[in-house]
Amino acid sequence: MAAALVESDSIHQPVYCNSVPQFLDNNTDTASFPLPIMSPSAAPCSAGPAKEGLVPGLSNSQIAAVSSLKPAHFDLSKVIRPNILSLAPYRCARDDYQDGILLDANENSLGHSLPQGSSFPAFQASHDNAGANGATSVSVPRTGALPKDDPLQLHRYPDPSLYNIKPTLASLRQLPDESYVMLGVGSDEVLDLLQRVAAKPGQDAILICPPTYGMYSVCAAVNDLDVIKVPLNVEGGNFSLDVDKILSTLSASPQIKLIFLCSPGNPTGTLLSLDSIRRTLDYRDWNGLVVVDEAYIDFAEEELRSGKRSVDASAVSLLKEYKNLVVTQTLSKAFGLAAIRLGICYSSPALIQILNNTKAPYNISAPTAHLASLALSEAGLTQMRSTVRQLLSNRDALISSLQSIPSVGQILGANEANFVLVQILDQQGGKPDSKRAGMVYKIMAEQKGLVVRNRSSELGCEGCLRITVGTEQENERCIQLMKDLLSS
Repeated sequence: MAAALVESDSIHQPVYCNSVPQFLDNNTDTASFPLPIMSPSAAPCSAGPAKEGLVPGLSNSQIAAVSSLKPAHFDLSKVIRPNILSLAPYRCARDDYQDGILLDANENSLGHSLPQGSSFPAFQASHDNAGANGATSVSVPRTGALPKDDPLQLHRYPDPSLYNIKPTLASLRQLPDESYVMLGVGSDEVLDLLQRVAAKPGQDAILICPPTYGMYSVCAAVNDLDVIKVPLNVEGGNFSLDVDKILSTLSASPQIKLIFLCSPGNPTGTLLSLDSIRRTLDYRDWNGLVVVDEAYIDFAEEELRSGKRSVDASAVSLLKEYKNLVVTQTLSKAFGLAAIRLGICYSSPALIQILNNTKAPYNISAPTAHLASLALSEAGLTQMRSTVRQLLSNRDALISSLQSIPSVGQILGANEANFVLVQILDQQGGKPDSKRAGMVYKIMAEQKGLVVRNRSSELGCEGCLRITVGTEQENERCIQLMKDLLSS
């Protein structure tokens, strides 16, 4: 099977040898990257001197950037599954052309089918700014209207630029450019995709540190991967990494390809120290990816911005040093956009390119991208930070009120997210009581119309309820219900 070579100044394009894609560029005498693509059994390429070790779509400057990162022992080619390394990415119609009379993607040329009178955010025509704010509601034209009357062009597949939200996110997190950013349908798509590209079903494993987010294990079950657990240090609600145990487990279990860490943790609400993450990244006896899930990071970042904390909270700051690190974030929490399902993955350009080569085409919708661009505008960021400050104030008030209730024990963890983890004690007021916590949870949800999460069955969380920080009125209602139920 042969394919024509498309020349490019900077992007490596595929040619095929025995159905395995190889990648050439105009500077084959200088470009190199330790990611072998050709399988050992593949025949020599007849299209020219193939340059082994190039990630499909990676530019020379990106190759150089990744090569400068540590740790020196890390070899991505031994982490990513061979069939993924050899994958020729699907090229969407919109990757080539976005304007003109578009008869290339089998879209509905007569427009969308939304009823007249429906509404959606207005589209500001300029694509130059990511997130021009001030959208208003506009009427949706009937089917058959011209594209200019359809602000989001709903009958078209999304423009790959996605309103420039990737470069905006890179700038927000102080990363060099959008080659460090990949987008997913919520963080969960990213977490699943990482497992699919790195771990072989039925052979490999992931490592998690309970108590932690349950989707890591769910994704592993779907992908037929073992889950190896190294619990957090839970004594006294500390919830820190047991790094020595993690490292010894990695040495004893070479089938582990990914470590999933949650910071701030769910349900712990506690940041993991960057020093402990560094130790894991630097460990020479293991070659794998460390994934730090930072869904709640903006709450800790706001405390850093306001001077309440002095130490960096986010592991994104380590991406300028490490190529074996992945950081995931979301717009669901601090940005208040859970409904649009936008997750973010930050990592080295090599891994980001592999993920982009592997993900489904058009995974981010135009409405999602448009709303994200508004949230990431200067006005949107100002609104987000104001909301976060209010939630932090509400969190402090909620903690103070909880501590005044008889039969409420410790508030566990460091309280660095938008929730608190609170112990419910037995009637004698001495020990955490999971049965009583379950009773409070069930009555509030089924009889009183207020829902929290029962986390009493998780390691280190005996007798614990996890309470999301609400409005002042919602928090007051929660406190009153707990007082009434725990006094009876």
